[in-house]
Amino acid sequence: MSRRSRHLIAAPAALAVALLAACSQPVAPSQATRPSVSDEQMLSSIHAAGDKEKSVIDVNPLRDPGVAALQDAADGDLRTGQYQAAAVKLDQALKISPNSPDLLQDRAELAIRLRDYASAEQFAHRSWELGPKLGPLCARNWQTIAELRQRAGDEAGASNAIKSVTQCHVEGIQRY
Repeated sequence: MSRRSRHLIAAPAALAVALLAACSQPVAPSQATRPSVSDEQMLSSIHAAGDKEKSVIDVNPLRDPGVAALQDAADGDLRTGQYQAAAVKLDQALKISPNSPDLLQDRAELAIRLRDYASAEQFAHRSWELGPKLGPLCARNWQTIAELRQRAGDEAGASNAIKSVTQCHVEGIQRY
């Protein structure tokens, strides 16, 4: 094979390699440098949002004794790191009281610990739909959604959820 024919064969191969390299998309700088937020950090932000609102308004419905026992047992499992066992207990409690916003939010936070982020967001949305739409539970609902939207890279969704967190706040009555 002559030098010229080898050059003609190598040229298309080199061109194909160059074209494939040009087609690859670099990672956007915002994605490459976005710090990874741990599940514990997300949960800390969620609890902080609720704690910030506790002084203004807090709606706590009466608890069914069976549901309360399951919640308490789930809390014990949480403290010992038995997240799956806690999830089973909260799921049993939700069968008894399926429209309990506080149970739904607790289950959302537990779903984060179990890395079931899609279910966590669904539980938080459902909790907000059924909940008081003001105060600590509302703030935890929307902070959960904001954290999960941000984790998914949905900055617009996270921004909207953060705005909703602020709408959970009610000014206290000025007393002199």
